[in-house]
Amino acid sequence: MRAAVSTHIGRPVDLFQAAADKDLGNKPLAERMRPRTLDEIVGQDQILGEGRALRRLIGRGEIPSMLLWGPPGSGKTTLARILADVLAAEFESVSAVMSGVRELRQIVGRAKEKRDYHRKRTVLFIDEIHRFNKAQQDALLPHVESGLVTLVGATTENPSFEVNAALLSRCKVFVLAALDEAALVQVVRAALDDGERGVAARGITVTEDAAQAIATSSHGDARRALNTLEVALDLAEAGDVLEIDVPIIEEAVQHKALLYDKAGDEHYGVVSALIKSLRGSDPDAAVYWMVRMLEAGEEPRYILRRLVIFASEDIGNADPQALAVATDALRAFELVGLPEGVLPMTQAAAYLACAPKSNAVIKAYGAARKDIRSRGPLPVPNKLRNAPTRLMKSLDYGKDYKYPHNFSGNYVAESYLPEELTGRRYYEPSDQGAEALIGERLAGWRAARDGSADPEGGADPDGDDKG
Repeated sequence: MRAAVSTHIGRPVDLFQAAADKDLGNKPLAERMRPRTLDEIVGQDQILGEGRALRRLIGRGEIPSMLLWGPPGSGKTTLARILADVLAAEFESVSAVMSGVRELRQIVGRAKEKRDYHRKRTVLFIDEIHRFNKAQQDALLPHVESGLVTLVGATTENPSFEVNAALLSRCKVFVLAALDEAALVQVVRAALDDGERGVAARGITVTEDAAQAIATSSHGDARRALNTLEVALDLAEAGDVLEIDVPIIEEAVQHKALLYDKAGDEHYGVVSALIKSLRGSDPDAAVYWMVRMLEAGEEPRYILRRLVIFASEDIGNADPQALAVATDALRAFELVGLPEGVLPMTQAAAYLACAPKSNAVIKAYGAARKDIRSRGPLPVPNKLRNAPTRLMKSLDYGKDYKYPHNFSGNYVAESYLPEELTGRRYYEPSDQGAEALIGERLAGWRAARDGSADPEGGADPDGDDKG
């Protein structure tokens, strides 16, 4: 039988649930140790330190709608709750994964009631707001604009990409950082020393090395650190151990999950680090980021495709062999699979990082594409057209075409672009690697086209362009 219910802020509250909320023993350690004030939050001095923007706003009681962007366990939910307390506001919390427009309407109704009858503000916290679709985000707009609710959205994704422009323009964005290891050790020690909410009463100590091991394995996530500590305490008590050392922490951690969401911002961050390391000619960093992706469960073919793209985009003809190395690595992986397939992948990453660099290929493509888009499909010069029929020959198709193999050095000064683009330059070889030699050869050809007399020769003996 359910207990009687009372009304709280327009909603029914289960009395059993209210009692359970007060019973700290029913809550995980991470929830019990959730900071209650701004001063208890660690590791976010860049936004909450003295004189910082958010701290100044809070000090003036001017808390705007905002988006909190940061990795898991950095304190987004905690900060939202504390902001509501600072405003003495009602705190409404929903998950974008579980909630829809209907629930938002119910919250808006309660917010109107609190404003109209109790003169109380409402902080609406939306966890994983990036998972709301456009219609759901648009439904928030009028209520954020009117100030009926102060929106605090939490996201692990870059809001520039995941939150629509209209909503983004009405919110300030604050970036929360992953906690560094010193901050995580501080979180662990606070839990160990706290007799009310923490675990001091359990009488178990943790060595300095073990506390550091918790911090290292938690990858910036305070929640993960406290969960690991809680499991380690249970293991210690089960073994009648009064001091937790590194082996116990390793057992508690078991499989260390890397922070890497293949569909999220961290994914693109690691990919970007790999590409920039390759472009920066750092084979050590390139191999590190590639292995980081593999260990996190990335599909190897995705990495290999990125290497193939890089070989053309950032190396190109400075080392034509680079593309062959990258595509050979892809073929080798298809042949042997995992785990041995990581070896040609590593070989390719190291080779590409050490190869001479040139972006002449992508620049040439971009320049040509720009002309095509701005000028449209310019006509093919008649001399470049085939003339397989009498009608085409009567239209002067192929007339005056010079067949390069009939000339000295198999080259003749000729223009092959549409007449409107004569003299346009798209491919400009760099002075790196093989491209330096290509550049010298091309410079001579271009000089001949730009003004030298044509060497003597003859027309295409077959009457077409061989192409």
